[in-house]
Amino acid sequence: MLDASIAIRRGTPVTALRTQMNATPPSPSRSPSQTPSDADALRLVQEVFQAARSGDLAVLAPLLQGGLPVDLRNEHGDTLLMLAAYHGHPEVARRLLQHGADPDAPNDRHQRPLGAAAFRGDVAMVQLLLDHGATVDACGPDGRTALVWAATYDRLDALRRLLDAGADITLASPKGGQPPLDPKSDAK
Repeated sequence: MLDASIAIRRGTPVTALRTQMNATPPSPSRSPSQTPSDADALRLVQEVFQAARSGDLAVLAPLLQGGLPVDLRNEHGDTLLMLAAYHGHPEVARRLLQHGADPDAPNDRHQRPLGAAAFRGDVAMVQLLLDHGATVDACGPDGRTALVWAATYDRLDALRRLLDAGADITLASPKGGQPPLDPKSDAK
C-alpha cells in the first residue's frame, strides 16, 4: 500500500486527511464502511493542491470548513496559500487566510506568498497578503524580498504598493549586490 505521508511535508499526518475523507461522501469505488486507503488519501491531497492551484473554491471551501489543515504543504514545501498566490486566485487566498493560513510560510526554496505575488505583479494579491499580516521585508537566505522580486521583473505597480507598505529599499539584493532601488530615486 502506498504511504500517503510522502506527499505531505512538515505537515499533516495521514490520519487527519482520512478524517477529512470520512467527512465527504464516499467515492463509488468504496463503500461507506471501508476505511480510506493511503492511495485514497494521496488522491485527496493531490486534488486539494490542484484546487488551490486552479482557484477551485468549490472544492476547497467544504474541506476547510471541515477542518482541512490550512498550512498543508506539498512535496516542494508549497502551502495552499503559496499556490493560490502564485497562480492569482484571490478568493481562494482570502478564504485560506480567513481560516488561519500563515501569510509568511516559506517553501523549500525560501519563497513566500508575498514574493510570489510581487513576482507576478499581482497588486491585489500583494495587498490581500499585506492586509493579513504578511511581513513586507521577509526574505530567505539569499536576501530576496518581495521588493527585490518586483524590482527584478519590472512589476512597478507591485513595487509601489510594497514601498507604500514600508518595504526597505536599502536591503541588499541577492548575493550581496546593490539594493533593488537607488534610495535617491523618485520611484515612489
